[in-house]
Amino acid sequence: MPDAVTAVREFSRFYTDVLGLLGGALLETPYSLTEARVLFELGQPGSAGSASSASGAGSAGGAGTAGGVGALDLRRRLGLDPGYLSRILARFESAGLVERERSTVDARRQMLRLTPLGREAFADLDARSTAQVSGLLAAASEAERRALVGALGTARAVLGGEKRPTRRPELRPLRPGDLGWVVQRHGLRYAEEYGWDATFEGLVARIVADYTESAGPTAARQNAWIAELGGEPVGCVFCTQKDDDTAQLRLLLVEPAARGAGVGTALVDECLRFAASAGYREIMLWTNDVLVAARRIYERAGFRLEHEGARPNFGAQLTEQIWRRPLP
Repeated sequence: MPDAVTAVREFSRFYTDVLGLLGGALLETPYSLTEARVLFELGQPGSAGSASSASGAGSAGGAGTAGGVGALDLRRRLGLDPGYLSRILARFESAGLVERERSTVDARRQMLRLTPLGREAFADLDARSTAQVSGLLAAASEAERRALVGALGTARAVLGGEKRPTRRPELRPLRPGDLGWVVQRHGLRYAEEYGWDATFEGLVARIVADYTESAGPTAARQNAWIAELGGEPVGCVFCTQKDDDTAQLRLLLVEPAARGAGVGTALVDECLRFAASAGYREIMLWTNDVLVAARRIYERAGFRLEHEGARPNFGAQLTEQIWRRPLP
């Protein structure tokens, strides 16, 4: 925990330096960071002062109604002291950026909207911010940008208390570097969650090596996929050849942060589709009874338990299982 706290604090200092947030004026404008954020919130689509509302694009509902943004809603959204926000809005009014009026629905509520001059100020800030971040990303490769977006999504989920991803998983074929990721994530996850020793990671490495060394007809009847959420790898599965008639599902993995988002089901379904299209008559898998969540996915996919028996493995006393199902 102390290491994680230190890392988050160090990144916060790094990021504020990179974006130049500590200066009195943001992006060489007359506005402080807080003032710019207020303008940003008032300029969002659905707010009466935004360009989309001004052009008749409609309302997003809630605070951004046709009458503007509620001052109380804005204060709560940004977590600002009432007096501090009031002083910011007074300066904006004096500069001709914001106008206030009473709500036509509830006269006790004060509504805010950007004036045409305020919309110009928002558009300038938005363009400057976009140009700044685009410049930061210009030297990054496509893979680095995907990794960054995925890491930012993870940070938002963890720090924002989100319990599960809201996006659908995307499956893709293997890319350079993925095989090392598969071995590393299996070794780490099973050691942390089940206490398995390094012999399991060694087994995964051998499976991956056998997969990459396959040639000829066997290679054409094997495949593997990586599941991504927001550009970040969160799972994998391999379809290998057991014999001429039988495919084997191997190395199914779903990262903890992505569980509950349908990643495991999507990977298994893709493996089954490929196995059927490759001409196999059936598919089997080997697993252990402690992998309860994976077993539920297999059962829903039509697998049936064929064999079960105690077997010490990976530094633990386990019960191995073999599951099988026919293919259409």
